[in-house]
Parts: sequence; structure tokens; C-alpha cells
Amino acid sequence: MKNVVGTVIGAAIDRRDGDSGVKGAILGYVASGTVKTVAKLGTLAAIGYGVVSMVRRGAARR
Repeated sequence: MKNVVGTVIGAAIDRRDGDSGVKGAILGYVASGTVKTVAKLGTLAAIGYGVVSMVRRGAARR
């Protein structure tokens, strides 16, 4: 469902330029997948930072 929304939005943006919308649909589809992947990586980085921060605080107290 999310890929369909990205595709429709991308096609609508591309049609404003006077194109057929196919290129925009493809870019919208790819962008929705990219955003999902980047969000997962960002969450993983935040969790990793929190764990490292907790370990450093624990080591400093000893």
C-alpha cells in the first residue's frame, strides 16, 4: 500500500512538468522503498548509540 501511494504521488508530480508520469511513478516507488530503509537504519543507529552511551556511563562509574 505504501508503494502505491509513493507511485501515485510521484506520477502526479511528474505530470505537472507535462510528462507522462511514468518516470515519476518509478521514482516515487523507489523513493518509498528508500525512505523505509533509511528509517530502519536510523532507528538501528539510535538504538546502537543508546547502548554505547549506557555502556560508557557504566564503565565510568566503576
